[in-house]
Amino acid sequence: MKKIFLVILFLCFIFCGCGKKEPKPDVLANIYKKDKIVVGVREDAPPFGYKDKNGYLTGFDIDLSKYIAKSILGNETKVEFIPVTASNRIMKLASGEVDMLVAAMSITENRKQILNFSIPYYTAGQAIMVNSDSKASSLADFENKKLIIVFGSTSERNLRSNVPGITIIGFKGYDEAYKALKARQADGMIADDSILLRYTINDKSVKILRKRYSKEPYAVVFRKEAESERVLMQVNNIMENLKKTGKLYKMLEKWQITNQ
Repeated sequence: MKKIFLVILFLCFIFCGCGKKEPKPDVLANIYKKDKIVVGVREDAPPFGYKDKNGYLTGFDIDLSKYIAKSILGNETKVEFIPVTASNRIMKLASGEVDMLVAAMSITENRKQILNFSIPYYTAGQAIMVNSDSKASSLADFENKKLIIVFGSTSERNLRSNVPGITIIGFKGYDEAYKALKARQADGMIADDSILLRYTINDKSVKILRKRYSKEPYAVVFRKEAESERVLMQVNNIMENLKKTGKLYKMLEKWQITNQ
């Protein structure tokens, strides 16, 4: 038995590489090697990331990703976009499918435990959108009523802590959630004001209530690992330059999402 055990142990060392893991490649070095940046972006979160009437990805996050690619690789076209949702974006980043996320993603203390964030590029606030004939004026008016959220957002935690009696209905994307509100499957929809604004601009049958319930700083997101540190520093330098030169404000102004 002892000989059999030693043989098995020996084979394990051979096939498992003696228990040693292959070192992960530095993200920035890998970007230079493949000559492109792979970015996870939203296609359901206007005006940050969405598809236009011709089916092309557009929005502020798309513009910012192109600017990052131009700053690092000298050409804004050297970026590959991978669509992500609020519920799968962390998984796609963690798996290495994307180098970074530029996906209308806010910084939270919980997320900081497992992710690294750049300098914020925008600060949103959670708001409630309702049908125009709604009498609601604040979150308190939704006690024992239904509110829509999008899975993977920070809305659910905030709702449950502030209105214990609320019924939460979840959807995978913002367009789907918006259609459900219009169909009166719920009494309201909560999300970042920057996202809700797009719907109210084009549709006067819905409105956003005045009060904001949080501060949601958006940032570029990276894996929390040593291999991402150099690219994080590079992006932070880019963000600092954008702010210092006023280019960031002009980019936000283009999409009518300038900070108040």
